[in-house]
Formats: sequence, C-alpha cells, structure tokens
Amino acid sequence: MIKSLLKQLDFSEKEMVVYLELIKAGSARAYELARETELNRTTIYDICEVLSQRGLISKFKKGKTTYFNALDPKQLLTYLDREKEEKNKIIDRQKGKVKELLPEFMSLQDLPSTRPKIQFFEGEKGMREAYEDTLTAKEIILAYANVETMHKALPNFFPQYYKRRASKKIFIRAIMPPNKMSQERAQKDQEEMRESRFLPTEDKTFSPETNLYNNKMLIASWKEKIAILIESKELVDLQKMIYNLVWENLPKNK
Repeated sequence: MIKSLLKQLDFSEKEMVVYLELIKAGSARAYELARETELNRTTIYDICEVLSQRGLISKFKKGKTTYFNALDPKQLLTYLDREKEEKNKIIDRQKGKVKELLPEFMSLQDLPSTRPKIQFFEGEKGMREAYEDTLTAKEIILAYANVETMHKALPNFFPQYYKRRASKKIFIRAIMPPNKMSQERAQKDQEEMRESRFLPTEDKTFSPETNLYNNKMLIASWKEKIAILIESKELVDLQKMIYNLVWENLPKNK
C-alpha cells in the first residue's frame, strides 16, 4: 500500500527504496544505504539530493562523513502542498498565455461562412464544459429543463452553477415538467435569477435540456451523456420563436 501511494506521488522505484530505508533507519551514511538497497553510492547521493529538494530528508556532516536523515513522514503533506502550489502557478501562467493569444485563436474562426458551427461533447466532463458556455450569455437564457434528470446526471455541478450564473446577472426562463425536484427548485427562482413555468400535467415530461441564448442552442441529453452546441442565428431565432409561443401559453408560477 505504501509503495503504491509513493508511485502515485511520482516516486521512482529507486527513490522509494532509499526513502523507505531512511525512514526505517532514521539516519544513515551513503555506504550504509548502498549496502541495504544494493544501489551504488553515486546513485544514493543523486537520489538523496532529489529527496532533500522535496523537503523529505535532511543531511548533515559529522567530521568528514555525510549523514542522511529522514524527516517526519508528515512532510509528505507539505511536499504535496508545494507541488499543488507550483502546478497552480504553472496553470496560471498557461492561462495568461492563452488569454494573450486568444485573439489569434479567434481570428482562425472568423473565416466567412454561412454554415452553422456545431460542437459535440461527451461524458460528464464534456457536458460540464458545454454547459459552461451558457455563462457567456448576453441575454436571457430560454430553457427547457428537467431538474430531476439534470441533477441526476451532474449532482455536484448545478448548485454551484446556479450561484455563478446569478453572480453574473444572467437571467433564465425555464419551462419544466411538474415533477417534485423541478417544483422545489422553482422555490429558489428569485435568488437564482430564474422564472419558471410548468407544463400542465405530469405526463407532459422530457429528459433532455435545451438552452437558447445569443445565437446558440445547447442540447444536452442527460441520459446519453452527450451535448451538442449549435451556433446559427437562423436556427436559433426559429427555436426562440417557438419557445416564446409555448411560454406565453403556460400559466405563471405562483
């Protein structure tokens, strides 16, 4: 179990052997580590230097002899915190570069075309990515939504999404089937910047979701775990017209 964990922490086989030997011994000289691990002394020094840089061992001299000392294994947690911080810095730098070059990326898409732009997304990660695009809405989102199937598909995503959408002041209208979860969510319409209306009877239900905003239509099949994002003013204008006809014929939610 310990070796399996250390592998997950990117320890090489030799690093694991030396680190675990030092934990058992507490303190040891290079030739002692070489004897116990059957590694040559040059390799021992190289590995101990790596472990020292990770903050997992220390070294000290007694006379002309160098001793290596294993620090408290709790230092592994500190090591992981440093690794996480360093990775976050790398990601932040990468994000900065992407933002800097984004106009160049976007210019590649600006070729004249009358064809709709269509993107496909698969799996939970893909569907979250597709749904994030709705936070770019510059107008009211028009949605057909079934809270029951949405939350079942991405149970940990939507509560935070609602808050983020509201914080961006993006309002949404939602046509929903009158199931329990949808009705309960509608009780939070005001704080989540939403107006809900319900289909007349419980047998009038659906599973997929459709969001209409800007010139885009997001269709999410929660059961099949796929999403399609279509960008087309002509197609979306038609769907908005149909949506508004349905909306006007549904009673206001009390």
